[in-house]
Amino acid sequence: MDILDHIGAISLFEELPTEHQKALASLVVDKTYKRGGLVFSEGDEGTGFFVIITGRVKIFKLSIEGKEQIIHIFGHGEPIGEAAVFAGKPFPANAEVLEDSRLFFFPRIDFIKLIQKDPTLALNMLAVLSQRLHRFASLIDDLSLKEVPGRLAAHLLYLSKTEQDGEALHFDISMRQLSSLLGTIPATLSRIMTKMNKAGLIQSEGSRHIRIINRSGLEALASGKRHLH
Repeated sequence: MDILDHIGAISLFEELPTEHQKALASLVVDKTYKRGGLVFSEGDEGTGFFVIITGRVKIFKLSIEGKEQIIHIFGHGEPIGEAAVFAGKPFPANAEVLEDSRLFFFPRIDFIKLIQKDPTLALNMLAVLSQRLHRFASLIDDLSLKEVPGRLAAHLLYLSKTEQDGEALHFDISMRQLSSLLGTIPATLSRIMTKMNKAGLIQSEGSRHIRIINRSGLEALASGKRHLH
């Protein structure tokens, strides 16, 4: 696929007329990163945004003590750093590739000129931003109000919406990374998964595969109506 074909397959841009997709393709700075490569750091100038073409990108923050808190992990077709387009402010977090990745970079100034010509672009981006705001609000709620079992249950239910077989889940991140995402430590996460297995809520099928056995039970755990013993 060439750059224009990739542009047409990105959800942000797929409904745009061909001439606008061609204009976007002319802006692209095609970038590749090796696993562990840093896309941007918290505080860097927000000179534009990226769209993931291949690979996955971890968005995270670091505490003063150096503890990592993963905010989200994004994959194919998803934009990162897009808030810089509207705010023109520094990146609020760090972005690191989890595997060899290819990203398209869209410079802010040139992209804004396109938005001024076609407001549809801005509407599409606002739709994505609103979805993410809802997701991040849920994450904050989970981390601040729920115990770890509830956080894990909520995350499993969230993952189930992205799988073709909603009951069979595959983790494409390590247990350490999942622990960071849920605001806990691997040992605690392992104990909770063991309890969920014994309670008949899930069935572990290898280190990175889980099958949901009792969806209503997970929903009750996620909502706080049920507790693990």
